[in-house]
Amino acid sequence: MKDLIMEMEEYAKDNNVPIIEKKSIAYIMKLIKKQNIKNILEIGSAIGYSAILMASCDNDINVTTIERDEVRYMECLKNVKKANMQDRINVVYQDALDINLVDVSYDLIFIDAAKGQYTNFFEKFKFFLKPGGIIISDNLKFHGYVGNKDEIESKNLRQLVGKLENYIDFLKNNDEFDTEFIDIGDGLSISIRKDDNV
Repeated sequence: MKDLIMEMEEYAKDNNVPIIEKKSIAYIMKLIKKQNIKNILEIGSAIGYSAILMASCDNDINVTTIERDEVRYMECLKNVKKANMQDRINVVYQDALDINLVDVSYDLIFIDAAKGQYTNFFEKFKFFLKPGGIIISDNLKFHGYVGNKDEIESKNLRQLVGKLENYIDFLKNNDEFDTEFIDIGDGLSISIRKDDNV
């Protein structure tokens, strides 16, 4: 398992595939164990790095992970098979905003896909959260660009960072959820529905 993880880290580096930072995934894995999380939905599989690590927390954990990029989807499938986790990790090849989930609910929803769509992902998938469930979003600092938008020369990047800043405001002002921002890795948010905090 350790060899596979190192191999995936190497692949991500060589092929410029963004994967979650080690400190961030370590934090999430601790949370999964502490909260006894069993059923996870991940938006944005990339090569399966975080899905495999999350599933490795306990043999009872099942992960559904959604990826819209075909090359990454195929790589993810390959890695899940190498990890011998194909029974516990379901890799779905589709755009998350087009997917229709029926009668499923999750203990944890992890958002780590197109940054400009975070609010849409949150709004769509919050309905599939179990009572007491958690929504985690990654990359909220976005390599230090968030909060420093005026210094960015690229118009596209500036727009993307603007959308992430709007998402952070959306979380802060969301009456349905309590959100904690964790200054670890590239920035995480942990959102819990207020009704479930009783």
